[in-house]
Amino acid sequence: MTNETAKTGRKSPPRPANRRAGARASASSKPPPPSNRAERAAERRGAIIEAAMDEFIARGFAATRLDDIAKRAGVAKGTIYLHFKDKESMFEELIRTAIVPLVVRLSSTPPPPGASVRDMVELFAQSFIKEVASTRRGDIVRLIVAEGPRFPAVADFYYREVVTRGLSGMRALIELGIARGEIKQKNLAQFPQIMVAPALIAVIWQSLFGRHAPLDAIAMFRVHLDLIFGERRTA
Repeated sequence: MTNETAKTGRKSPPRPANRRAGARASASSKPPPPSNRAERAAERRGAIIEAAMDEFIARGFAATRLDDIAKRAGVAKGTIYLHFKDKESMFEELIRTAIVPLVVRLSSTPPPPGASVRDMVELFAQSFIKEVASTRRGDIVRLIVAEGPRFPAVADFYYREVVTRGLSGMRALIELGIARGEIKQKNLAQFPQIMVAPALIAVIWQSLFGRHAPLDAIAMFRVHLDLIFGERRTA
């Protein structure tokens, strides 16, 4: 073998410039960090939920289509299935994120020092009317009332996650009022629905008749409490 053949048989080492270019290409092809992917996924999920609320409120639960939700959210329809299996699970998530935390907070907020049971019930009612009856949360409640009978799975979910929590907290307040002597009708503890009925009436009235006869829901609730606790004494 000649020296020339030996020379041509050797492999030339890669040039430094090529190594740098390869490193840049490799770096650019790396997937984004998991935290960034999770943030983008959470943003898409939030956009889908927001779009779903808009569509449900505008069209009703039955008439809302996943295609319309995807279009409003600015995502492909297939993206929705990465987060939700169907329209019902999407509506349940809407309840879980928009309604459940509010009910949990209202039910678990400690009473102000020296507050009467009536004060606590009135505070609950004021918060509920302010944060539900006059907001889009009220539209969700109205959808449940209007379309729940046709979609029992959704109604059952709302009952488990919202109604039972709210009634449990209200029953505890009623029992405390009976024990303190503030409430004379002891059978009221069996029917906490009576205590919160004006709040639900306010939600429904706001949607159906508010433009014809605006309702002062807080004033109505105070009259309701007068019937249960007796009229407040004024100085």
